Amino acid sequence: MDSIAKKLQQRSLSARIERRGKLVTQCLTLLIVLLVLVIFAFIATKGVAVFTKDRGNLWTFFTGSTWSPDKLDIHRRPLIGALPMIVGSFSVTLLAVLLATPFALAAAIFMTEIAPKKGQQILQPVIELLVGIPSVVYGFIGLGVVVPFVQKLVGGSGFGIFAGALVLFVMILPTITSMTVDALKAVPRYYREASLALGATQWQTIYKVVLRAGTPGIMTAIIFGMSRAFGEALAVQMVIGNAILMPSSLASPSTTLTSVLTMNMGNTIMKTTANNALWSLALLLLIMALFFNIVVKYIARKGEL
Repeated sequence: MDSIAKKLQQRSLSARIERRGKLVTQCLTLLIVLLVLVIFAFIATKGVAVFTKDRGNLWTFFTGSTWSPDKLDIHRRPLIGALPMIVGSFSVTLLAVLLATPFALAAAIFMTEIAPKKGQQILQPVIELLVGIPSVVYGFIGLGVVVPFVQKLVGGSGFGIFAGALVLFVMILPTITSMTVDALKAVPRYYREASLALGATQWQTIYKVVLRAGTPGIMTAIIFGMSRAFGEALAVQMVIGNAILMPSSLASPSTTLTSVLTMNMGNTIMKTTANNALWSLALLLLIMALFFNIVVKYIARKGEL
């Protein structure tokens, strides 16, 4: 009896494997969380050094237009005005999203509502192809096609916010389109059937029922597209002109936070004021990415309600 009771109290092989699987999963998840926290703490520590160690001014950082961290102003503070880069990043991002959203909505409606099977057969491979093209290829296309086009259209050198927005428009189009397609597919079929049964036309059903029901998902797609555009570096750097000046027009050369980071991070000495100032730009990018994620989660939660 004792041996039988002992065997019954022992865990089976399947139970032991399941327990080990849960333990491994929890450990790996905890490792990922710790890794994210370490990365955030590392960038935050580096990013605030220019303010705590080098006496940089936070107000000047967000409102100043002179970026020359290795020089000092009359108050013996480094010149770290990042406003031209902030304006450049937001201008390129917002313009690209404004251009991409109508095309993405049209493509998603065509794929899900007007010609569901043929639409997906035609557009899905095109979208997947656009996703797979490396950023540097988009940059080369921008140099060879977009910049001369902008030069002929509005004059100037062709390098600037408009050229960067056109390149980003193509890059974020697949992201917004794919997520909008998923949002429209998630709208229950009986919404459409009820609308058509009440006498609405197909377009009225799409416009007044499907798009409204899918609004949270569409907004999430747009915010994801903004996040993708805001963090893009190489392709934008190749066509925007990289001039740390307040942009006076869409055709004037400008720069973005990511462009300045990619061009200068390897050319500065660690722990110097110039290097610390670049880390402050990296921290700003990280905070913006976190902000975009919070907005996406908020919209998704509102959609569930």
